[in-house]
Amino acid sequence: MPGRFSDRRLSRRELLRVGALGTAGLTLPQLLASQASRAAGPVNGPAAKADACIILFLNGGPSHLDMWDMKPSGPIEIRGEFNPIASSLEGVQVCEHLPLLAQQMHHTTVIRSMNHSVNNSHAAAVYAALTGHDRGEQGGGAKPDDHPCPGAVLAKLRPTPHGSLPYISLPYKTKEGAAGPLQPGFLAGFMGATYDPFWVLDDPNQPNFHVRNLALPDGLAMERMNDRRSLLSALDQGLNLDSNQTLASMNDFQRQAFDLLTSNNAQKAFKLSEEPDSVRDRYGRNIYGQSVLLARRLIEANTRVVTMSWAPDANATWDTHGQNFNKLKNELLPQFDAACSSLIADLAERGMLQRTLVAVLGDFGRTPKINNNAGRDHWNSCYSIMLAGGGIKPGFVLGASDRSGAVPTHSPVSPGDIVATMYRLLGIDHQHLIYDTLNRPHTVVPEARLVPEIIA
Repeated sequence: MPGRFSDRRLSRRELLRVGALGTAGLTLPQLLASQASRAAGPVNGPAAKADACIILFLNGGPSHLDMWDMKPSGPIEIRGEFNPIASSLEGVQVCEHLPLLAQQMHHTTVIRSMNHSVNNSHAAAVYAALTGHDRGEQGGGAKPDDHPCPGAVLAKLRPTPHGSLPYISLPYKTKEGAAGPLQPGFLAGFMGATYDPFWVLDDPNQPNFHVRNLALPDGLAMERMNDRRSLLSALDQGLNLDSNQTLASMNDFQRQAFDLLTSNNAQKAFKLSEEPDSVRDRYGRNIYGQSVLLARRLIEANTRVVTMSWAPDANATWDTHGQNFNKLKNELLPQFDAACSSLIADLAERGMLQRTLVAVLGDFGRTPKINNNAGRDHWNSCYSIMLAGGGIKPGFVLGASDRSGAVPTHSPVSPGDIVATMYRLLGIDHQHLIYDTLNRPHTVVPEARLVPEIIA
């Protein structure tokens, strides 16, 4: 037995079997993502103002008219039921149901002139918002030839330290409708599954929360893990790794698996129980509030990008075609207010906001006119987003809408412009070439312009 592994080379099937043995429950693409991103090396891009990014994606289309761009002097069928309140940014008002976030507005930039060509398809609008590529009304689920999201691009071009996860998405794989496919915009697309996110799909609000893909299987003690490390070390001696890139990559994958399973830094980030109860309460004792808190902890553990999708499916939360005001007042806005305000306040207090880009994005806005179900429908012609930290100009509002919030009156901005600017802040030229699995070149975000007005 001792000489078995040095007497001959392993077949591909045998090597994959050993791979399954060593990963102890970790999935191959997730681990390859971390290893491959390090191997790629850093890219020579513009000087980065941000080292990390947290995307809070309000999936379904949040109502700009009931959050960031209220029209209190408009007719009742447009202005709705809510009143504006003053914020910490002089002259800027927000919804009365965002009292905590109102006190953090001096850290933020609000853009009130967002617009794009996608109106009816959530999938295509999500894709535009998260990749910067607008494919019109072409909906459907994620596809292998999709353009990659920021998390994937950063995993490739700005490697993370050893023993950390470069790109994490949580707490759902959001579907295009309850029975629909996975929405596009969260994956690596044509870059290959190597750069897909590490998915955290367990509810961090549950008392028994743990990450199934980042833990030793039941009954596997650390001593046995060390035995497996010895086995793999013996395998190294019997393989000519320098002359076989495939075998070398698999060997690196094994090392990365061990790194993640034994890294105190990676494991500690997921231990929300270490946070004081007062902090967890402040973020909100629900799946979204605790996911935002987890995002902060992951950034502290050297994760580059965390994307938090605020819906199990496109129609479940912010897609308020009916009972818009009841849903916003009683559920959506209080949860968002607690989580987002706590995130910005904590990052600022810890000295992290300057180098952490926070982006609150959505598919589109909602119609100026309230429908017969006390709701608002999809509206792509004008909506709002909020950005903070990571080189974003603090205490600023860009653009404006007309008296009904229907169209921008100046400084129109597209999702591609925002994604390109986010890349710039994170040290990536949006005209940089990235390559698909067939080694064909693609520009990161070709049809976009930077928005220098919002850069500090």
